[in-house]
Amino acid sequence: MRYNQVHLEAIGYELAPVVVSTAELESRLAPVYQALNMSPGQLELLTGISERRWWEPGFSLSQGATAAARKALATADISGSDIDVLIYAGVCREQFEPATACAVANELKISPDAAIFDLSNACLGVLNGIVDIANRIELGQARAGLVVSAETAREINENVIDHMIRSKSVEFFRESIATLTGGSGAVAVLVVGEELSREKRRKLLGGVTQNAPQHHSLCRWGIKSLLPSGVQAVERVFGQQAKSIVQRGIDLGLRHVMVPFMETHAGEVLKYGVDVGFRTWKKFLTQIGWQNGELDKVICHQVGAGHQDAMLKAFGIMPEKNFSTFEFLGNMGTVSLPMTAALAEEREFLKPGDNVGFLGIGSGLNCLMLGIEW
Repeated sequence: MRYNQVHLEAIGYELAPVVVSTAELESRLAPVYQALNMSPGQLELLTGISERRWWEPGFSLSQGATAAARKALATADISGSDIDVLIYAGVCREQFEPATACAVANELKISPDAAIFDLSNACLGVLNGIVDIANRIELGQARAGLVVSAETAREINENVIDHMIRSKSVEFFRESIATLTGGSGAVAVLVVGEELSREKRRKLLGGVTQNAPQHHSLCRWGIKSLLPSGVQAVERVFGQQAKSIVQRGIDLGLRHVMVPFMETHAGEVLKYGVDVGFRTWKKFLTQIGWQNGELDKVICHQVGAGHQDAMLKAFGIMPEKNFSTFEFLGNMGTVSLPMTAALAEEREFLKPGDNVGFLGIGSGLNCLMLGIEW
């Protein structure tokens, strides 16, 4: 991918209001730690995350995405009627249909001629959305587009904590560590053509994508039937009579009860993620035409300390070239990388003229890296 007339004109973001410390989560897991003979502090030690943020219960994802989009539009002095394509790219969506993008478009009064749709690709969604709009701009199909996303970690974390307390299983604890790194937030990236860009900054130069779909089962988040595992668990704990009562309730209308789940084989995700990341990294430098030393700054997907350290070391990137937010915002999925870039610019880490790499990776496994002349 190479681009000649595409700019990331503005990045708006919305921080979730509820700060949740890792110490607070561990206090809720005290029965689990006691049963597994573990000392407090394990979660922060393993992830490097001291706190994350959650939305208030029942908060609307489209509301968060809309708030971030309004900030991006206001920064660029562009109205919703100027937008030719609106993409909602979050892992979390408000429903299966219609597209969450439609609710956002309604609030922003997007042009009736605009393309409006959801896009989903794990933690790469926003970067994929940027590429989609960039392609449309280069082809003359659009002058401006918005990629928006809002992620929520409260619900899956509450579910996982409850499950941990019930099961007190060391295997489930290991599979769920990644879930407990999750944070909430919203972001919007305004992508425009050369003629609409006021500052002519953040020029998108191009990018590279690589995949390793043989590892698609290593990190999964979704919903699954409560059955048959739920009935089997009742039988194990309470006996055959209780199982019969529960089964009778199911037959009366609970057969299709679904519950959220998330499971991650963290060690394997790290190993194979670094492999596909390094393969992408080599092609990325060649495609953009940079030597390693010509890359001034990088913004990576914000997973945690172990993942970040392994990636930077494998790519030969000095830690001082990287800006991170996972320590206090956790892993916000699709929101993490673009919000981190916005914060890095606010704090003058990213400066005009910097050669910047957006280094994205998502479960699947997929990897996408973009080069920007900031």
